[in-house]
Amino acid sequence: MEYEAVIGLEVHAQLQTRSKMFCRCSTQYAGAEPNTHICPVCAGFPGVLPVLNEYAVELAMRVGLALNCEIVSTNRFDRKHYPYPDLPKGYQISQYDLPLAVGGYLTIGHMGEERRIGIIRVHMEEDTGKLLHRRGDDGEVYSLLDLNRAGVPLLEIVSAPDLHSGAEARAYAQKLRQILRYIDASTGNMEEGALRVDANVSVRPRGSEELGPKVEIKNMNSFRSVERALDHEIARQLEVVRSGGRISQETRGWDEAAQVTLPQRRKEYADDYRYFPEPDLPPLVISDERRRQTQGNVAELPDARRDRLAEQYAISAYDAEVLTGSRDTADYFEAVVARLGDGVPPKLAANWITGDLFRLAKGEDGDLSGSKLSPDLMAELVGMVHGGEVNQGSARLLLEDAFRSGRSPRALARERGLLQVSDESQLSGAVRRAIEENPAAVEDYRGGKKQAIGFLIGQVMRQTRGTAKADVVRTLLERELAASD
Repeated sequence: MEYEAVIGLEVHAQLQTRSKMFCRCSTQYAGAEPNTHICPVCAGFPGVLPVLNEYAVELAMRVGLALNCEIVSTNRFDRKHYPYPDLPKGYQISQYDLPLAVGGYLTIGHMGEERRIGIIRVHMEEDTGKLLHRRGDDGEVYSLLDLNRAGVPLLEIVSAPDLHSGAEARAYAQKLRQILRYIDASTGNMEEGALRVDANVSVRPRGSEELGPKVEIKNMNSFRSVERALDHEIARQLEVVRSGGRISQETRGWDEAAQVTLPQRRKEYADDYRYFPEPDLPPLVISDERRRQTQGNVAELPDARRDRLAEQYAISAYDAEVLTGSRDTADYFEAVVARLGDGVPPKLAANWITGDLFRLAKGEDGDLSGSKLSPDLMAELVGMVHGGEVNQGSARLLLEDAFRSGRSPRALARERGLLQVSDESQLSGAVRRAIEENPAAVEDYRGGKKQAIGFLIGQVMRQTRGTAKADVVRTLLERELAASD
């Protein structure tokens, strides 16, 4: 019997706000001492009242709209009873049966095809604190609690069970992060905990509509871990099923070092959390006007921008895909194109950015935004290449120098003597020397081996240290050889 895996992802994304979800404490706690960004509200003191962060709602709506969801006109917050110590008030303010957004989708590319993955819901909640586990001198393990993260605005984005492999799940998570970054909703930095992925996975006979027992996978802290953990878990479940065993519905953690999933606890159900409406917050009502206003604040999304760049600038679909990988890169490309001189094709700029510039930027963490090579300087270099002021080899040297120093490529070319020479009077001497010093190549050329002129061109280029313009050299050589024939 053939089986297939069925995967749904629950992605938690911290929203980029200055203050927490229900209080004014700063969310900029990276590197801060533990428990220095807290107040009675986010620390869960008795009798305190939450006040909703309006900008968090705005960002959450942007995410819902970017994921093609319906924004629910009247939604509300609930108390989710939470038995773990990283939220000391004993419950999390979240959304349950009336979430902010429902019924959307996200399109991924996988194995050369595009697939639409359903989005069941997008709901708002507060993040938890962080437990730090230590081992004392006596060998006993104890835990410390840092509440700096507690109360940070958090979105949970729940996909439909439309994914069937670790690779598809990875593509979905990466596409989701790309969208979150495009609309400035979240940094999406997994290494900082701003994006966390949990997966629910089961296996079933291929063609069956019924889902098998569901296992939740946690502790995946990179996209590579998502793919590897799911592929391992799918293989584990298939082995159990094919040997006649039964899958336990449980939560398992991914052990990166051992590359295995390990049991943590039984899988909770909604009843375990004892949801009820949050009594300290009124229902959240979203007007049609507010929805239209927020829709106008959603930046151009990656797929739409990819298609526009390909059409507007006559570049390949591949180049457009690469250039729209991040919003910063797409912005950089369009800024370069806007500064190109008349007649300089955007395709040439795309080639240099996705080729040599990306190669340099990967050595600088792959981020163009912090590069000293401004769009003006990149456009200057591309224009010099197009106009024949420098050859390809010299242009690469200038690019690397300008990338590090932020100096003008044209000024650097002048200093280093890399500007191409096209003045015939300056090149005629080198051309005559090449003919005089290489009689065998001259004889081959006159004997009908026209490709021999390439060797003579190389000799002129060597004499001029690569600064001679090759087409001018060819013309001069042909003229001299014909005149002395």
